[in-house]
Amino acid sequence: MRTYTIALAGNPNTGKSTLFNTLTGLRQHTGNWAGKTVLMAEGEFTYGKSAFRMIDLPGTYSLYSNSADEEVARDYIIFEQPDVTIVVLDATSLERNLNLALQVLEMTSRVVVCVNLIDEAKKRGVQIDLQIISQRLGVPCVAISARNKIGIDTLMEQVEKVASGEISPEPVQIPYSKEIEEKVKELQPIIAQTLGTRFPTRWIALRLLDGDESLLKSLRERMQEPTVPVQRERIGHEQTICH
Repeated sequence: MRTYTIALAGNPNTGKSTLFNTLTGLRQHTGNWAGKTVLMAEGEFTYGKSAFRMIDLPGTYSLYSNSADEEVARDYIIFEQPDVTIVVLDATSLERNLNLALQVLEMTSRVVVCVNLIDEAKKRGVQIDLQIISQRLGVPCVAISARNKIGIDTLMEQVEKVASGEISPEPVQIPYSKEIEEKVKELQPIIAQTLGTRFPTRWIALRLLDGDESLLKSLRERMQEPTVPVQRERIGHEQTICH
């Protein structure tokens, strides 16, 4: 039986942990992330002909390394490269929740968007067009109620298809200003030459331009090799990444 790894991402209070508990049941354990005081929850379950290992990432509003929780979630998606990242959204607060979803889509294409609390949305008269959301984001989008176990099978069908490669999502690429796009194009070949093609060069370029010191530190620790200079245009002096 093939085993796939799933990362579960989402804002706080979206029902992410409820979904985690629904899928993993008693087959889960908790601890701390290495070197962090941030809680880590991991569980296992089977669906169809596949086995899954699920990591419940800390609930965050962004992945811009402004806190230990954000760094943990960011580093797991980038460095561990799960087979699928499920981004859990609150159906009653889609606009706010989509910010995190778009950030994840810049980091990995293997994403399934899960719109949770769909029953609460219906009670409030909120109508959600999953097909339009899926088309605009470029990834599968499924509506569920984790608490009432509605839509779980549909969710897992999409997750299994993405994990196995039956579906290859093509996430929307967020356009930035002309100046930023030009700098990204300059940086991408340098990043690819330095780090290879394993990591998303466009996303790393954007983070370098934003002066993300935490990401640089994580890259150095992962690569454990000498550093090389990369120009950080935002503040006008050299920055470094791992070679």
